[in-house]
Amino acid sequence: MAVGGLIIVIIIFLIAIFAALLSPYDPGKTDVSLKLKPPSFNNYLGTDQLGRDVFSRMLHGSRISLTVGFIAVGISILIGVLVGATAGYYGSWLDSLLMRFVDTMLCFPSFFLILTVVALMGPSLINIMIVIGITSWMGTARFVRAEFLSLRERDFAQAAKALGVKDLRIIFRHILPNALAPVFVTATLSVASAILVEAGLSFLGFGVQPPAPSWGNILTEGRTYIFDAWWLTLFPGLAILITVLSFNLVGEGLRDALDPRLRGRR
Repeated sequence: MAVGGLIIVIIIFLIAIFAALLSPYDPGKTDVSLKLKPPSFNNYLGTDQLGRDVFSRMLHGSRISLTVGFIAVGISILIGVLVGATAGYYGSWLDSLLMRFVDTMLCFPSFFLILTVVALMGPSLINIMIVIGITSWMGTARFVRAEFLSLRERDFAQAAKALGVKDLRIIFRHILPNALAPVFVTATLSVASAILVEAGLSFLGFGVQPPAPSWGNILTEGRTYIFDAWWLTLFPGLAILITVLSFNLVGEGLRDALDPRLRGRR
């Protein structure tokens, strides 16, 4: 299942990269005479209320979804690694202070927190990526902290400290590479979550703004015509479902491959 998910993820990547070559029409081109046409050989996934080709818009929307997913996760992983490494390596009162801050952040419902911040900052692609990134790093921080608490007591870390190696070098050169396995798993699963959050924000009107196509705002435009133009909600919904499921499968496969305890049970 993980290999199948990886194949689908690679296909989605290729679609996003070559969207301009694959799309038969300009995603922003309108033709009112063709509005709400069902799927056909001329328009593979039908047209929307403005006569725009849904297939072309879906292809270009994949770029936005993947961009939001990876940049937002990159921001969250960076913050989570820094906080978790600092707390786990130094321990003591600094560990307690940082972990209480993490607990405080976890008290807030993440989606409503994101929705509130985006509403205050204004909906834009950059704001969405930043907000998702700075509100989703807590899990990574906990994983990294747990790894550092264990690894800092190992012989190689103690030997480096005894030789007078600086703390930053010990953290980033000696300990962090050995603590990255759960980070990779978390990052893969977080991409799926970020794509889902972006789609939800766009569906509510706080995400990517028209005329830029995203799977979420295609869904939003389609809900008005849900009984007359079923393809406007079915296809973007399937795209979100398949993409999120594929990333989750890849993440589960990585967890099984990188966790020696799970390997030992098989």
